[in-house]
Amino acid sequence: MIETSSPLAIAVAMDTLAVIACVALTAATLIFVFFIQPDLADSAPHRSHLDQLMERRDIIYDNLRDLKFEYRTGKFAEEDYEQMKQTLEGEAAAVLAEIDIVTENPAALPRPGVVRGKVMPAAPKVSGN
Repeated sequence: MIETSSPLAIAVAMDTLAVIACVALTAATLIFVFFIQPDLADSAPHRSHLDQLMERRDIIYDNLRDLKFEYRTGKFAEEDYEQMKQTLEGEAAAVLAEIDIVTENPAALPRPGVVRGKVMPAAPKVSGN
C-alpha cells in the first residue's frame, strides 16, 4: 500500500523549501555585493567635455534639419519657424564657440583691437625720442 503524505508534512516541506530559498537568495546577494569585482571597462573614463559638446552640436543640427522639414510640410507658421530656427542657431553658435575654446582654436581667441567683429583704431604710437 502506498501512503499519501499528510497535509501537515506537505506544509512543513513547503516551509523548509521557502527557508532554503531565502537563505540561498541572501547568500547570492551578499556574494554579488561583496565579492564580485567590477569590470575594468566600468572604470574607463567617461565622455569628455568635448565629446559632450560634439554630441550636443549634432543634436542641434538634427533639430534644425527636422525643423526645416516640418516647416516645409506646413506644420509650423513662418513666425514660429523663424523663432525656433533663431533659437537653435543661437544654441549652435554657443556650442561651437565653446568647442573652439575647449580645443584651443586660435581663431576663437579674441584678437587685440577687435571688438565683436569690428576693428578698433590702433592706439597712437609713442615715439621714444
